[in-house]
Amino acid sequence: MKPTHIRLRRACVAAAAAGMFIGPAVAGSAAYGAPAAPAPSAPSPSTPSSPTPGTDEEFRRLTPAVAAQLDAAVRQVMRETQVPGVTVGLWAPGKGSYVKTFGVADKATRAPMATDLHVRIGSETKTFTVTALLQLVDQKRIGLDDPIGKYVTGVPNGDRITLRQLAGMRSGLFNYSLDGDFIKKLQADPERPFTPRQLLDYSFAHPAQFPPGARFDYSNTNLILLGLVVEKVTGRPLHEVITQKVLAPAGLRHTVFPTSAALPAPYAQGYTDQTASGKIENSTRWNPSWAWAAGEMVSGLQDLRSWARTLATGRLLTPETQAERLKTTPMDIPGDGYGLGIFNIQGWIGHNGSIPGYEVLPVYLPEAQATMVILLNTDVQYKGQEPSTLFGQAVTSIVTPDHVYPGKKPPAPGGG
Repeated sequence: MKPTHIRLRRACVAAAAAGMFIGPAVAGSAAYGAPAAPAPSAPSPSTPSSPTPGTDEEFRRLTPAVAAQLDAAVRQVMRETQVPGVTVGLWAPGKGSYVKTFGVADKATRAPMATDLHVRIGSETKTFTVTALLQLVDQKRIGLDDPIGKYVTGVPNGDRITLRQLAGMRSGLFNYSLDGDFIKKLQADPERPFTPRQLLDYSFAHPAQFPPGARFDYSNTNLILLGLVVEKVTGRPLHEVITQKVLAPAGLRHTVFPTSAALPAPYAQGYTDQTASGKIENSTRWNPSWAWAAGEMVSGLQDLRSWARTLATGRLLTPETQAERLKTTPMDIPGDGYGLGIFNIQGWIGHNGSIPGYEVLPVYLPEAQATMVILLNTDVQYKGQEPSTLFGQAVTSIVTPDHVYPGKKPPAPGGG
């Protein structure tokens, strides 16, 4: 679908098979995003099966021949989508690794993509915010079934919407990043800052979309509220809590929750068509404050590799809380589900992220103990699909044909 408004792509969710965003990619499209297709009402939660050691059936050995197939597939998607630069990383115990960069990090200087570059990660931020929230659950300082009105005043249905429903995208609250006035202001001045309360005002100007818990609907508003809960309970800014309680114990030294538009060096330039003119522009210096707890963070390849496993295995949480996190409800296509700030798509656990100029896809496949990380320096869609989704399809159709992300094999070369 041609972008007509800013999409902080839903890093998570939707079916590429239907040309939808797979992101609760963030703020993605999650952060600026179009609504996902409705999921069935009141679905029954499910929990992923326990990890088992990898086998050749679950994940192909990354031999030179397989690497050559991957090279060709990535280059084919690049030709079709005109993505400036992409980095692909694959790792699985006993199967080898594949880490390669393609294209350029800067279209002006033609500097090549590199494995040490920082990028904005959009809705992947949601996984960090919800982890900080779930740590408070483990500390018995909050309960997942507490109403949001206990912590934040003025929320429509605030006495009925629970923290669990917010984290699971089932609150019914309007997504502020779809508000017309918000879009106009952001496009007119993408370097302007926004406060969390301003973002909520855009959402609360609209009626609730449906009763709490009735269905799945990806909304960045949910994560803004959860960020405020973390701040209220801890008495500290969200970026400090995530830095000290999530990033530090996870050993992520190259991941930051910024308080300005600055990116830590070195970084890739980002390119987007989510502009007032509709033309592709450099969005590297756009202020990501509008995405805050839903999509403001920055990271890189190796940190996202580590985080994908930490997130999927629950290393920072108690087993009981991680089990709650991994209970999913259906999204758009069979085999896909969304838990608490996390998805399970054809067995790949994690979250995607998209914010103007960048997309990321860090996911973990427990059956093979395998990790896949894909980083792009654009969010420009191709025939209505997120480019990160197309790369994910192309890569997984080769290395995990029984677990093709997001559930549909990519079109044959030249097939459109």
